[in-house]
Amino acid sequence: MNEVGEAVPPMLEIRGLQAFYGESHVLHGVDFHVRQGEVVTVLGRNGAGRTTLLKSIMGLVGKVSGSVRLNGADITGFAPHHVAHRGIGYCPEERGIFASLSCEENLLLPPVIGVGGMSIAEIYELFPNLKERRTSPGTRLSGGEQQMLALARILRTGARLLLLDETSEGLAPVIVKAIARVIRTLRDKGFTVVMVEQNFRFAAPLADRFYVMEGGRMVEQFPASELAARMDMLHTHLGV
Repeated sequence: MNEVGEAVPPMLEIRGLQAFYGESHVLHGVDFHVRQGEVVTVLGRNGAGRTTLLKSIMGLVGKVSGSVRLNGADITGFAPHHVAHRGIGYCPEERGIFASLSCEENLLLPPVIGVGGMSIAEIYELFPNLKERRTSPGTRLSGGEQQMLALARILRTGARLLLLDETSEGLAPVIVKAIARVIRTLRDKGFTVVMVEQNFRFAAPLADRFYVMEGGRMVEQFPASELAARMDMLHTHLGV
């Protein structure tokens, strides 16, 4: 597991983030940071505000305050396409696969927005299942193959910071293991990853650091080296 020094400035830094859906106040002053090359997992029960955190970073929440900074530049409230052009890729829980397009057509659909995106050949090496199913329509892909495709699409764009929302949810164990291998490979290639996860057993061996959210607030953060010592706390907050 990577050891990321405390002296390294954050790639993504969030301070005092408030987020609202209409009159509903969802995030209450969230502080959060990620350094380049880290895999950071945000844990919490359903309704804790974890998905809203990712959507707020991406400009998908209508009303936010506080600050979101990427490599020192303020991107608070930027439109989603402007955030994407800054090199952030978002893989939402709902996947968004186009049923009428083939696997490869889905893969080619998003535009390349930065240098360093993976080629189709590199993606197929990372996801051999997708190479086998490249001519299959979206409706014929399994849930695991759709999840792989949703992740693969953002790797082609040139994004270097990946926001992954419940990547392992509802997938067969063999697919979960395959996606874990992909995330390890991406970390080795220098990608930065923020994972929102309910599946603690999937997330635990992958992350360099953990945050725990509850009621729209960050209530704990700790490095992977403290994981064993924090299990009682995690059981209290998560029931793991």
